[in-house]
Amino acid sequence: MPRMWIVVPAAGTASRFGGSRPKQYADLAGAPMIQRTLERLATLGASAIVVALAPDDAEYERVVPAHPGVEALRCGGETRAATVRNALAALAGRCADDDWILVHDAARPCVPRDALRRLADAVGNDAVGGLLALPLADTLKRADASADAPRVIRTENRSSLWLAQTPQMFRYRILADALALDAAGDATDEAQAVEALAATGACAMPRLVPGSPANIKVTYVGDLALAACILQTQGDP
Repeated sequence: MPRMWIVVPAAGTASRFGGSRPKQYADLAGAPMIQRTLERLATLGASAIVVALAPDDAEYERVVPAHPGVEALRCGGETRAATVRNALAALAGRCADDDWILVHDAARPCVPRDALRRLADAVGNDAVGGLLALPLADTLKRADASADAPRVIRTENRSSLWLAQTPQMFRYRILADALALDAAGDATDEAQAVEALAATGACAMPRLVPGSPANIKVTYVGDLALAACILQTQGDP
């Protein structure tokens, strides 16, 4: 029976966040944000949760309590794709080709438990996998190239557009092969790499599974207050 392995990329510098430390260690309701994320992911009962850190990370063990089944690996690369690829290489001797790899952003600590389960249930029998996403609800404008005072070029058709979230969950071999492609270097999420693999005819495209508006990504310092409010409404500290 396929097992599940969780990878949490946490090797970025979070330049947009600001501050003197990586954003995954920012305080969120009395604990480092990454700790909140790991506590949420632990409800899935995976074989292991691998936190993929930068090689020079000096904070993780100092500020994050030990969690059963959580392994910190200093395997971060120059890009997100490289970090996940390195984590998969570290898991290679333990994963079967059809095992599941679930990749989740350290900066999404509010992903609802029912959304996690919905993804696992929706793609559990799929040959490829899929991701949480939300149909685009807002009107979408395309702008010109002016940086100072951009103007609208046109309104885009939003009828088939979705906002990608994490987790993203794929078979081990599918994801490993996708991240080995040259095109994966520019991928901003795992699904984009799998899309490139699917374009070669090697697999089907990823499935889209309805996510949640509560599953916000903390990008700026101001997002922490919103995340804390969401956690409180979800019954977390």
